[in-house]
Amino acid sequence: MRRILFAAALLVLAACNPGAPEARRLRGACEAGDQAACDDFAFKLLNGDHVLQDEPRAAVLFEQACDGDVARACVRLGLMHHEGAGMPANDTIAAGLFQRGCEAGAMEGCTHLGVLYRDSAGVALDLARAVGLFERGCEGGDAAGCADAGGLYLAGEGVDRDLARAVGFFERSCVDDVTFGCVELGRLYAAGTGVTRDVARAATLYEQACEDDAAGCSELGDLYASGEGVTQDYEKAATLYRQACNRRYGAGCYGLAVLYQNGTGVPRQPGAAAAYSSRACTFGYAPACPKERGS
Repeated sequence: MRRILFAAALLVLAACNPGAPEARRLRGACEAGDQAACDDFAFKLLNGDHVLQDEPRAAVLFEQACDGDVARACVRLGLMHHEGAGMPANDTIAAGLFQRGCEAGAMEGCTHLGVLYRDSAGVALDLARAVGLFERGCEGGDAAGCADAGGLYLAGEGVDRDLARAVGFFERSCVDDVTFGCVELGRLYAAGTGVTRDVARAATLYEQACEDDAAGCSELGDLYASGEGVTQDYEKAATLYRQACNRRYGAGCYGLAVLYQNGTGVPRQPGAAAAYSSRACTFGYAPACPKERGS
């Protein structure tokens, strides 16, 4: 009787879990030699998506699919090496895998390789090459590459500074909800850099980014605190700063510290102000860090 009940329970779970049959289908197709299915099944193993998480097995299948000319599998395996997922982190190996993916048509591989050249991670620093890779990724449809290209054009790193091109790249990335691009574009509109100043537009861009990007929440909090581009609302600012701070974004913690120090939008609490200021410093926001005497 217990076996019958257990079997019935499994059938109910399978009926309520449509992802499980798909995982089984991918596993069967992979075992039959479909390398694209191996890539998709490996991704499920990597994330524990309707299967038991198994990073080492995922790596084996990604490598198999990569060797079977599935470009995306090369990039996914590269990310495992870059992040140290189930293995020691190794950016040199990651760079080779990103290169393979990029050359085989997985444009996100171009972008990831560009990040390594920009950050001198596993490869020698080469900002000009990073720009080229970001642009290649962007033109191939990887919106993150657009945002990264915009960042280098804005900074004038690896290329001559070109605000118009930076704006264009950020616009393209933000349309596809790459939040870094939305935040950077918002900052340009808030400052009137490379575009006509439009703080209301900046607020809209920050709001779009805030759901997934702590910087967007913090920047939007600044606008609500100052009343620029939006109706001043200290309580709203406090909520946004807290969202950013909870995601370990130092500027958001510091904004909240200022509100607690002044008693605007929240009760005046110097102790809370000090605690949030300390968190801001811990999270890398230098203006919140105590100054050494004599400095």
